[in-house]
Amino acid sequence: MAQYLNAATLLELARAAEARATAPCACTKTPLDGWQSQPLSLDETRFDEIGTLLPEDDPEPTFSEYLPGKTSYWSADAPIAPRYFPYNRCAVWQCSLCGRLYLRYTEGGGYFVDRRVRAVIAGLIEDVPLPA
Repeated sequence: MAQYLNAATLLELARAAEARATAPCACTKTPLDGWQSQPLSLDETRFDEIGTLLPEDDPEPTFSEYLPGKTSYWSADAPIAPRYFPYNRCAVWQCSLCGRLYLRYTEGGGYFVDRRVRAVIAGLIEDVPLPA
């Protein structure tokens, strides 16, 4: 299993990645600021899995979402809250060319499976505790 990354570690990695990734890259052809179905143009061979937001000791993480204000699941400005769905089911991937970070998970519905991806933006990461 990939290394578990808590919110503080994810934030640290995101800040470092943003400092490094200043030039355009093939991984930025499709805007991924909010959740998107994984575009066919995204070359998976250029990405390395560097961790997971799924804690080992939590076999069934919550499906509760953290969407304050008027944000929605698809919003580019929706917070990245690692303890909440869908982040708590995500792998963290890094582009081997530019170093940008992405979150990926598979959304499963009754008749479909959809691989989704979102860019990690340090300013949107929030370590919000789950309600008791």
